[in-house]
Amino acid sequence: MVAETSTVDEATSVGGVLGGLAELATRSRDASRAERIEVAEVLDALNEFNECVRYLNTRRSAGAVLQLDSEAAVQDAIYLMLRPWIRDLVPEAPSDKIANRYSLCDFLSRSLRLVIEAKFVRDKQHGKSISKELHDDIEVYRHNPLCDHILFFVYDLDSNIPDERELRRTIEQTRVYEGRPLLCSIIVKP
Repeated sequence: MVAETSTVDEATSVGGVLGGLAELATRSRDASRAERIEVAEVLDALNEFNECVRYLNTRRSAGAVLQLDSEAAVQDAIYLMLRPWIRDLVPEAPSDKIANRYSLCDFLSRSLRLVIEAKFVRDKQHGKSISKELHDDIEVYRHNPLCDHILFFVYDLDSNIPDERELRRTIEQTRVYEGRPLLCSIIVKP
């Protein structure tokens, strides 16, 4: 009788654990649905880039100061802003081989099917050629099966892009490749 009671108690205990795991899994699925973000929210967050940088650079403490003097520095700031809430954001994700060359996406989110490319405009000449660079990126990423949206973040501290409105017009067009839409967005800061 004691052995029988022990077996029943163990079975009850195991059942309780399994039930608890099932409840935890359900809560976890519900939480991940609630945390699901959209590309529009990523755009909104990156539109606050200057505010985030300003906050860090004007703090009273001797804390972190962002010196945005290269493309890598801009990428670091973007990663710090987005990674806490885009959990699958991967920096420097390799893309498939296209036209005998590989390329690296600055950032890739598989769940959002989003590629983020950061650009740092170095000088007037680079400002004039940035459109070609962005169009070359579009040509590469249109073949990436994990990319439905490309977000270009262009940091142009000295306003070296001659016609930002025209750049935006040529980048933010509706594109369809082999029946698959590819959305492109651009944010130019500061």
